[in-house]
Amino acid sequence: MLYGYVRVSSKEQNLARQFKRLQEYGVHKNHIYADKESGRDFDRKQYQELIRKIKKKDCIVLTSWDWLGRNYTEIQEQWRYITHALAVEIVVLDMLLLNTRLISDNLTGKFIADLVLQVLSYVAETERNNIRKRQAEGIAIAKAQGIKFGRCSKLKPIEYNETLYLWSQHQISFSEAARRLQVSRSWLYGQMKKKKRRRIKER
Repeated sequence: MLYGYVRVSSKEQNLARQFKRLQEYGVHKNHIYADKESGRDFDRKQYQELIRKIKKKDCIVLTSWDWLGRNYTEIQEQWRYITHALAVEIVVLDMLLLNTRLISDNLTGKFIADLVLQVLSYVAETERNNIRKRQAEGIAIAKAQGIKFGRCSKLKPIEYNETLYLWSQHQISFSEAARRLQVSRSWLYGQMKKKKRRRIKER
């Protein structure tokens, strides 16, 4: 039985291209398992469902080897578990050297596939760690230059002061003030608290 596995790192990314390639290879759409999660580990709902489903002599098809994940050690463990313990084949469409269907009876071929995977997964994890390091260094430099991080403050509507004056004179309710300004009650309440704190500091 042919099964497919596809993955992207975030919910905003599209899986359509991966689905199309797997179906062109012959995988039925109902046999494709998809996750929209990080590849940092294998604790993914659809991946685990696929592992429970496959049986000896089945085949898992991937469009690219790195959809397995980004963790060097865990990739090696999962590869060995699938191909040796479960006796399931793996086909990686973008990497012919990782097609165990072609080399299932070839000891040298299996050795080459395992070796290639080790190199690729090592490079992937090293790059992931380097990206983290560069991000941390960039943030540190930005903070040293006085750049602040976090959510941008919401700009106050033009009618802000006039609307709050009407509320302070009991001419409109607090809910009506928020409605007129098209903001939430919690946001408006937060702005009023900030204003009160500033006044206290100025005294």
